[in-house]
Amino acid sequence: GESGSGKSTALRIALGLEKPTHGRVLLDDQDVTDLGWREFRPLRRRIQLVQQNPFAALDPRFTLFESIVEPLVSFGLFKGRELEQIARRLIERVQLPVAYLDRLPRELSGGQRQRVAIARALALQPDLLLLDEPVSALDVSVQAQILDLLVELQAESGIAYVLVSHDLAVVASVAHQVLVLKHGKTVEYGLAEDVFARPEAAYTQELIAAIPGRRLELRTGTH
Repeated sequence: GESGSGKSTALRIALGLEKPTHGRVLLDDQDVTDLGWREFRPLRRRIQLVQQNPFAALDPRFTLFESIVEPLVSFGLFKGRELEQIARRLIERVQLPVAYLDRLPRELSGGQRQRVAIARALALQPDLLLLDEPVSALDVSVQAQILDLLVELQAESGIAYVLVSHDLAVVASVAHQVLVLKHGKTVEYGLAEDVFARPEAAYTQELIAAIPGRRLELRTGTH
C-alpha cells in the first residue's frame, strides 16, 4: 500500500505497541489482542522487527558484537563465551566477515548495517520477523542483495515474514501471499501470483500499472 495506508500501524499492532480498533490479533491461534506490556514481553522473543532505516537502527556507540547480542543480554539468556559464539554464527549467516564484530556502525555501508540489523533480529530465533520497508533506504543495487539474503534465510530456517512496502516489485520478490491496504482497510488478499497476474480491486490494478517498467519477478516456492 501507499503512504498512509496503515502498513506501519499493522506492524505496531503485531508488536503489541498499539491496539486494533476492530478485530483480534492471533499468534498461532492464541488471542493476544488484550495482553498488557508485561504479558506480551515473553512473546517478543518470538516476534522481532527490522526497521526501515539501517542508519538509525544501530546504536553508534556499540560495536557490531554488542548490537547483535543485545537482545540475548536483555533477556538474560547467555553470557561470555556463548555470546561470542552466537554472534559469530549470526554475522556469518548474514554473509559478513566475523572480523566485523569489532567494528562500529559508522564503518559500514547502509547494506552492511541492514545485514547487522537482520542478524540482531535473528538472535532470539524468532518465529516471525517483521520487515518495515527493509530496503527502501538502500541503493537499488544493494536492495536486491538484501532481498536475496532474506529469501535464503527463510529457506534455511522456515521463519515467517511480514514485509510491508510501497514498492510492489519488492513485495513480488519476497512474498508468497499479498495483502493490499488502502486507508487502513484490506482491498485485496491472495497468493502473490494471483494478485499480480489477475488483480481484482481497481486500487491494486492502479498500483501495478504504476510499477516502473511493469517488470515483476515473482518469488517461486512453497507458500
